Amino acid sequence: MEPLPSKDKESQQNKPTPEDAGALVSMTSLDHERKAFVQLSPSGFRIRHPPPPNELHTYITPDSHLFQTSHMGIPLIKEPSYHLVVEGLVPRPFSVTLEQLKSLPATTITAFHECFGSPLKPPLENCLRIGNVEWTGVKLSYLLAHAGLAPSNINSEHFIWSEGLDRGTFAGVEADRYQKDLPMSKAMKSEVIVAYALNGEPLERERGGPVRLVVPGWFGTNSVKWLCKLSVRNSRAPGPYTTMFYNVVEPDSQRTRPVWEVNVNSMIVQPRSGEVIVGPSSLVWGWAWADDGVKNVHVMAEGDQDWREAVVDDRVDHGWQKFEIKLEMPVGRQTVVAKATSFGGAMQPLEGWRNHAHHVHVSRTE
Repeated sequence: MEPLPSKDKESQQNKPTPEDAGALVSMTSLDHERKAFVQLSPSGFRIRHPPPPNELHTYITPDSHLFQTSHMGIPLIKEPSYHLVVEGLVPRPFSVTLEQLKSLPATTITAFHECFGSPLKPPLENCLRIGNVEWTGVKLSYLLAHAGLAPSNINSEHFIWSEGLDRGTFAGVEADRYQKDLPMSKAMKSEVIVAYALNGEPLERERGGPVRLVVPGWFGTNSVKWLCKLSVRNSRAPGPYTTMFYNVVEPDSQRTRPVWEVNVNSMIVQPRSGEVIVGPSSLVWGWAWADDGVKNVHVMAEGDQDWREAVVDDRVDHGWQKFEIKLEMPVGRQTVVAKATSFGGAMQPLEGWRNHAHHVHVSRTE
């Protein structure tokens, strides 16, 4: 096996070099990547909710404050046996071990990470399962280039199927693997990575470690945990998490679409709901996010006749953006509401959909 490239020397390059070939080996048997699975421990659906918005006050969300969701259970994985396979409609299918993956040129990206919510009920609740973290890993486009996908032979109608090592039953539906897909146009974006670290630390098993897919700007359901296989295919993936779960009907057009891009959204961090405001005004601030970035945020207190435009920070990578404004507060109980607009012109609704505007209830003394 030839020497692996230096991370420091090549971390900003997108094109694989001949020296990298030693990190990538031919596959030896069908589904050999699944031999790293030991058992589910624990099995079944699990969720850890985030703290209330007023506790999400740091730009980078610590792992302890980031929501966790698993549909079928959390796999116990033999890391020495772990392989990530890249195959399908590619000239050079290969597999890579965890150690070899970590030796490839690395990239770190800041990105918000949002849960869509339950796929079993209408998407009407703004559950605010959201955080902002730093992921480290290898660009998906880099791995696909190793498999022989040059710009000249990429088919825009193809999809990347991604598979996790989890398996079992969710909502009465059995699946032998968690499977999702990405259109090629998204998969080749530089922000999409195969990640092995969160906020500078190795991915914990509960977080999808040792390796997961990360798709910034898209809902967390697309960022497959316990990733073991990536396949280039000419159709959508057939698993239940694309065909049965995570499809929505748009309220305006009645068109069914996959749960892919994140809706423009925002939440108020300060003041917290139930807070007593002393004095004639209060600083209102929070976080706003969208797949294509947030252009503006407007805030209003009950009784005010006009929306006030907040100051919005520029976006870093795919991170969330801070907004803030000082509002005059009448005496008595008040409701403060914020709504965001994306650069693409999408507006956060006041009600009726999963990203409806966030309200906090406060009161002001004399």
